[in-house]
Amino acid sequence: MKRRDFLAGTATGVALGAGALALSACGEDKKEEKKAAPAVLKKKRELKMVTTWPKNFPGLGTGAARAAQRITDMSDGELTVKLFSAGELVPALECFDAVSNGTADLYHGAEYYWQGKHKAFNFFTAVPFGLTAGEMDAWVHHGGGQALWDELAAGFNVKGFACGNTGVQMGGWFNKEINSVEDLKGLKIRMPGLGGEVLRKLGAAAITLPGGEIFPSLQSGAIDATEWVGPWNDLAFGFYKVTKFYYYPGFHEPGSTLSCGVNLDVWKSLTPSQQAIVENATMAENNYMMAEFNARNSDSLDVLVKEHGVQLRKFSDEIMQKIGEASGEVMREVAASDEISGRIFKSFAEFRKKAMGWSDLSEKSYWEARGLSYKYE
Repeated sequence: MKRRDFLAGTATGVALGAGALALSACGEDKKEEKKAAPAVLKKKRELKMVTTWPKNFPGLGTGAARAAQRITDMSDGELTVKLFSAGELVPALECFDAVSNGTADLYHGAEYYWQGKHKAFNFFTAVPFGLTAGEMDAWVHHGGGQALWDELAAGFNVKGFACGNTGVQMGGWFNKEINSVEDLKGLKIRMPGLGGEVLRKLGAAAITLPGGEIFPSLQSGAIDATEWVGPWNDLAFGFYKVTKFYYYPGFHEPGSTLSCGVNLDVWKSLTPSQQAIVENATMAENNYMMAEFNARNSDSLDVLVKEHGVQLRKFSDEIMQKIGEASGEVMREVAASDEISGRIFKSFAEFRKKAMGWSDLSEKSYWEARGLSYKYE
């Protein structure tokens, strides 16, 4: 190597080294500046959630509390949701109005409670002989259901989300055996939604009551029968103490979707990331609650039957056929009531037809095959 080349190379190396040291020093200075810079304070916001459920009631009340906590935790406290159970801020069945008019920011309930506002809300909880839990999720997320729900609820300044599901419900508690359709005539039964409309066509007197009022009404004789949810929740309410006849299946609620409604002005004021948090928190609770009901119902049914002497009864095929015919009449009446109801019914009915075809081929045939297989014992 020539002497001048060596010196030139050495000079270049020194220059590069000095540059690297300078950059390093600059980086350290930036780090120090970053450490010294004051933290940006997040703008925190408290939201009020009202519910139709008694405080801490298993599955429903606790599900509402979980949904509120999920939003709070996922936003790192940027959105703090304060929960008010039924009656604490507004009466149970006034939750929708409270959120619609801005008295509260969110509600957790069941959309069929709002059928007095519009009959089409029933489709977003459950309708007679409608969709199961999995099928409801499929319709809402992939069959156009959410867009229709948004359109309907926007007229009341609300944005709705699926936020829980109880699965197939039981047919209800009765103070006498139901052996024919004639036995339904004159029967005073708590049954909300379109299921209640169906029973009215068959001569029953169906009424809507919030959960906390059912037991005393059944105990006093103000009602002769009631449906609620299923074994887990029904055991918690103690219906077995005043009646022993427990019927299935629940034609009226094959997959009852619970909901979180957000005041539409509040929803629009949230940032995109906050909206994503609400959407994903409600979806997480929707899945979690369904799993919880599936886990709890079987054990609770054993307790009702074996420890409390509850008598299980299945509605006869003849009764179910008559209920089915009345259900068809009710559904057609709702569909004909106005333009948006007609569109929602059409979407729901078309999806139901496809879902039934696939469910019969997949799940129903598997259940039948599983019944023939060996036992896990």
